[in-house]
This record gives sequence, structure tokens and C-alpha cells, in this order.
Amino acid sequence: MSKISRRTFSAGALTAGIASPSILRAQGYPGGQQIKFIVGFPAGGAQDIVGRVVADRLGALWGVSTIVENVSGAGANIAMDRVAKGPADGTQIMIVPPGFATNQFLYSRMPFDPDKDIVPLGYVASIPNLLCVKKDLPVNSVAELIAYAKANPGKLNYASTSVGTTTHLSGALFVKMTGTDIVVVHYRGSAPAMNDLLSGSVDMIFDNIAAIVPQARAGTVKALGITTATRSPHAPEYPPIGDTVPGYDTTSWIGVGVRAGTPQAICDKIEADTKIICQDKVLKDRLATLVSESVGGGAAQFAKFVADERKKWGSLIAEQKIKME
Repeated sequence: MSKISRRTFSAGALTAGIASPSILRAQGYPGGQQIKFIVGFPAGGAQDIVGRVVADRLGALWGVSTIVENVSGAGANIAMDRVAKGPADGTQIMIVPPGFATNQFLYSRMPFDPDKDIVPLGYVASIPNLLCVKKDLPVNSVAELIAYAKANPGKLNYASTSVGTTTHLSGALFVKMTGTDIVVVHYRGSAPAMNDLLSGSVDMIFDNIAAIVPQARAGTVKALGITTATRSPHAPEYPPIGDTVPGYDTTSWIGVGVRAGTPQAICDKIEADTKIICQDKVLKDRLATLVSESVGGGAAQFAKFVADERKKWGSLIAEQKIKME
């Protein structure tokens, strides 16, 4: 991934009224250290890609070196546990995934307490899912899909990239809100799920938009609607599912957080500077390639968003008895 030099970034920052990295260090962020960013998924996915841009831009802003460590497994629980039990000095930052809001309901036992052990500081990005159906399914809109599903109860299925992921929960919420009987089929990752959608072995999927939009635009699958409440500026051709199913709104997302007990001055700096980089063209452009948007929400907005996510998904997970073993 290409990087902008610290000198280039500092010049741009000064023209925008942003302090230079040396001034930022003087204002209290621990300088002269290597800051580690923990990503709970393997390299190459959206969490990893965005996490690396966040690490690069914050490192440039602070004038420190950064490293991204991929600690995958257990729906990012292993990574979050590492942060929850790691240093509380701002030198280890979590790239916060959706599992921060849902895993406590999916797993019977958690190695850490997400309510107490990790502090959410910045809401970085929103990543939509896209509802797609196999090419020969005789529907061309969300309304037609619902009608078809109700006329054929139990005969349709949707692919999930894993239990408890946003691809799974987006489908589960759709089934609940539409009163349809559509069966979930779980896969180990997006690639096998996509292969079976293309071959016609499964009927539909609520996949990460960046992963499936090339197939949708090529016409190998039919895209019916985006899962967010509004159209994406990067894929405006897809109407929100909520236009047909009022109140339907789901998203994957990415934020930053630290271990509880990190000094407030450090938390404040991470929060403030995460807002700054969310306006950075490098980050915005990289998100655009993922058909996603920067949010730039601070700690209070991010904490409220996480609380709302826990309320929404916690009740659905309990109601449908969704569990990870």
C-alpha cells in the first residue's frame, strides 16, 4: 500500500489548520515509541485494509512508527482480549470490529468484559452489505423477493460467511422483519459462499458490498438492495432495503479503542486525531474503493452507536438462539 510521507502530510495539515506531528507529540501523545494496532481478522479483508490506513495516517500525524498485528480467531475475541489485558498507555490500539457489540451474546463465555475492558474512542467507517440473489431467481426487487419467499416458504436459503457475522445477522433480521421463512446456510468465509451463489447452490446472500459489487455490476448475480438506511454515494444504483422494509438498517463497521484505564489525556488525543484522519483524503479514497464511507464520530457517538448495536442484535440473537460453540 502506498504511503504519503510525513513531510507531505504535515504540509497539508498545516494548510488546513492542523498542528504538525512534532507539536502533537509536545501536546502529550507518547512520542518516540512504536504504536501497535491490533486487527482481529486475517490480512486482506476490510478490517485489515482500513486498519492499516488508520495506523499509517495516525502514525504520520504523530510522527511515530506503527505496526499492524493480525490476531485472528473466535470472531476477533482473541484480539480484543489481547488489548483488554495489554498495556494501558496508548501504545496498543484496537481496530474495533462489529463483534465488539455482538460477541457477548454469541459466546457462552468471553475472555474479557467488552463493557468494562475496552473503551471505544472513534467511529471510523461504515461498510454496507448488499443483498444479492442468484442470476436465475425470478425476482428483480426486494418486494418481489419477499412475495416469492412467502409463496415458497422454506424453499429459499441465504448464505452466511460465518455464524454471527454481519452477513448472517443482516439475513436473520431481514427474515424476521419480513415474516418470511428463508433458511440460513453457513460457510467458512466469503469465497465459498460466493462460489455457491454463482453456481446456484444457494439463492441469496447479504455480502460485504466491496466483496460482491464486482459480480453485481458484471451481472453474474442480481443485486436487489443495500442494507444501510440510505443509498451509498459510491454505489447509488442500489436502493436501500429499508425503502421496502421500513426500519431495516444494518452495517458492518470499524472503529478504534484502547484498554480501559488508559490515561484520559491519551484517550482524548486518540479521539481527536481519529476525527482528523477521517477527513484525510487518503483514508476517504481508500474507503471509496471498499464502497464505504468515513464517519469520524467521537467517543460519545461511537459509544452510543455500540450500545444501540448491542440492543438491536442482542435481542435478535437471543430470540433466534444463535450461538457460537
